[in-house]
Amino acid sequence: MVRLTLDLVAKNINQRNRKEESITQYLKKITHLNFSNRNIDIIDDLSVCKNLSVLYLYDNNISQINNLSFATNLTHLYLQNNSISCMENLRSLRKLEKLYLGGNLIAVVECLEGLDELRELHIESQRLPLGEKLLFDPRTLQSLANSLSILNISNNNIDEIRELEVLENLTQLIAVDNQLLHVKELELLLKKLSKLWKMNLNGNPVCLKPKYRDRLIVMSLSLGKNFYS
Repeated sequence: MVRLTLDLVAKNINQRNRKEESITQYLKKITHLNFSNRNIDIIDDLSVCKNLSVLYLYDNNISQINNLSFATNLTHLYLQNNSISCMENLRSLRKLEKLYLGGNLIAVVECLEGLDELRELHIESQRLPLGEKLLFDPRTLQSLANSLSILNISNNNIDEIRELEVLENLTQLIAVDNQLLHVKELELLLKKLSKLWKMNLNGNPVCLKPKYRDRLIVMSLSLGKNFYS
């Protein structure tokens, strides 16, 4: 078991960057931490790092999102390819702009209320039980309606996305390799998402429908050449 502790962070500090500062002084100022692919299981107390803005923890063994409530200046959080099953303990990250959670065990997009600055959510390729699909908590979708601009939900066995219509400021939707089938549903969605200028639906059954691409482009004045299928 590998814990991400202050001691571990201190051991990885480049001494040339510290100048004459103590470890504590340096940790208080640090803005970026990269502990990707380090077999980390647990995030320990890093609350000294109050100015942390970017945290890379992808390709580890983390199962729970813990001990990040101190990171109120965090803008980018990379947690893809871990073993996280629940989107929890993120609501204190009020400045978070980009959240990467692809390749985990998450079944429901939830618990993001209050993240009013979140612009990008990447939650592709969840490792779900056979036959299950990624679901969306309506409260979370509503809370992201004004902020979210980019959403990646690829490869999650999703067969309908009409509920995403509340994301009125969405500009990019990546939903590759899902089970979307109905052109009409997508037409209704595009009526609502007037700011959407890029959409990728490659690998969905709907792509086999005759003239479906033409129908959707006609429905959306903003898509045009940025519609991939």
